[in-house]
Amino acid sequence: MAGHGYVHTDPAVERWNRMREDVYKHFRFTSRLSWISLTGLVLVPGALLWTSSKTDLKWNWRGKLKGESLSTVPPPAAEPTED
Repeated sequence: MAGHGYVHTDPAVERWNRMREDVYKHFRFTSRLSWISLTGLVLVPGALLWTSSKTDLKWNWRGKLKGESLSTVPPPAAEPTED
């Protein structure tokens, strides 16, 4: 087994590790960070929820043959024209 005496520590890596361990002590919400958090935690999931609710049950992918529509709402029938 290799001994631990042969490993050289890098001071930059040690500073980075210490910074990551103590980030909660120095963290502050700023106006920019508040908007980023609002966008990522509220607006994006809200947009996904709204989009999924609008398209829910709109398409039927089961048992369709070539040329059949995927829409669950049938297209309006063509009205007969007078020739």
